[in-house]
Amino acid sequence: MHRLRALIPPLTGLAAALGQAPWSLWWLALPAYALGIAAIAGARRPFWAALAFGAAHFALALIWITEPFRVDPELTAWLAPIALGGVSLGFGLFWAVAGWAGARLLGGPLGVAVALGLVELLRSYLLTGFPWALPGHVLIESAALPAASVAGAHGLGLAVLLGAGLIASRRAVAGAAGLALWLLPFALGAALPSAPQAAADAPVVRLIQPNAPQHLKWDPDWIGVFFVRGLELAAAAPRGPEPVATIWPETALPELLSYSAEVRPMVARAAGTPVVIGAQRYDADRRPRNTMVLLDREGEIDLVHDKFRLVPFGEFLPMQGVFEAIGIGPLATRLAGRFAPGAGPITFDLPGVGPVMPLICYEAIFPQDIPRVDRPAAILHLTNDAWFGTRFGPQQHLALTRLRAAESGLPVLRAANTGVSAVIDARGRMLDALPLGTAGFLDAALPPALPPTPYMAIRDWGALVLLAALALALFVADRRKAVARRAKPA
Repeated sequence: MHRLRALIPPLTGLAAALGQAPWSLWWLALPAYALGIAAIAGARRPFWAALAFGAAHFALALIWITEPFRVDPELTAWLAPIALGGVSLGFGLFWAVAGWAGARLLGGPLGVAVALGLVELLRSYLLTGFPWALPGHVLIESAALPAASVAGAHGLGLAVLLGAGLIASRRAVAGAAGLALWLLPFALGAALPSAPQAAADAPVVRLIQPNAPQHLKWDPDWIGVFFVRGLELAAAAPRGPEPVATIWPETALPELLSYSAEVRPMVARAAGTPVVIGAQRYDADRRPRNTMVLLDREGEIDLVHDKFRLVPFGEFLPMQGVFEAIGIGPLATRLAGRFAPGAGPITFDLPGVGPVMPLICYEAIFPQDIPRVDRPAAILHLTNDAWFGTRFGPQQHLALTRLRAAESGLPVLRAANTGVSAVIDARGRMLDALPLGTAGFLDAALPPALPPTPYMAIRDWGALVLLAALALALFVADRRKAVARRAKPA
């Protein structure tokens, strides 16, 4: 019986992970969290039970992290299981500490749930932060998504975790309150009005998806093939009103920016519009940059913006000396040197469209970078998800982009190298999309933005204050119970 009980944390961790995209089984994830939290709270060693729960969860939810190591399998495939194991155990340790603290210091399943909420907030911001595969993300593909405009990802996570903790308490009143918490985001999502449709005279933007697999993207025999394919897509006859701007994905320019004088006019002529395109360049200090460029109708450079949130182990090494000593470098670095980050987020005026905010690939997972004031009309997301395979990673990245739209009340125009390119409205609903692994274009009428959302005003402070208050209250209550037990005569 004890051995069977020991299987509950890892099995429920796996089931909770199935709430993440592409599975999106939120109805399975919610009871899995309740069962897992109950098992941790009742375990003799809650640290180890929570580690098993968390490690199993992250092993499945982040299985896509092995894909970049398979792009050049002869050199790096051996690192794939090490990377997955390290990430799973590393993030699992966050949950292990939460399990111990929740069970030993806060008391009971609700204490474990509160502690898990706190460490997931910490994980989202600590060092560079990695707000991926959060508990609240299991609701992205559900009718609860619009509720993110009020509460954000961590607010949705509060409903998931606190509801699970109350239900795991096995008391009728607490269970009813937990179920109400699970239903609350769905009720709020249903009560919020839908995002307005694009106006008849809304500007139309063309999104280009050239579909360049990562293992061929920089092969000299294929670079020209993918570039010509993109030019043909940009020049194709419109399926409705003429586009006013054209968006290519991340790193789509086939030459370094400083050597692109011949190809930039080709890009502009094919589109016949201003163009936003991903590129790579060296700055004045010979540091490589992952860059977005705005080209005018002649192909001249109007704006250069550098990616400011770089991918750990992809574009930079967190502990560079240690990893380089064993011969490991950033997987996405083609240029000599190490990518340098840009200055930070910007909003710029895209001719014919208005103010827009560019996000390059990984930057779309961070809600704190969306501006509170001087709001853009839309978010432009340029990405190359070919690094992350054709299943789990790209679908999760797309889901997080939808979450950014719902949180901010801003539409998103997403140009992805291999997919999914998409038009997303201000409630996070996908209006049109190109599937993974296909070449094509979308002519997207820009959906309107909503007014600033409550989440944009409070960000994650609301979730932090509520979790801190609950943790303090539970700690005080647990200490009082402990004192009362010691004072009780034998």
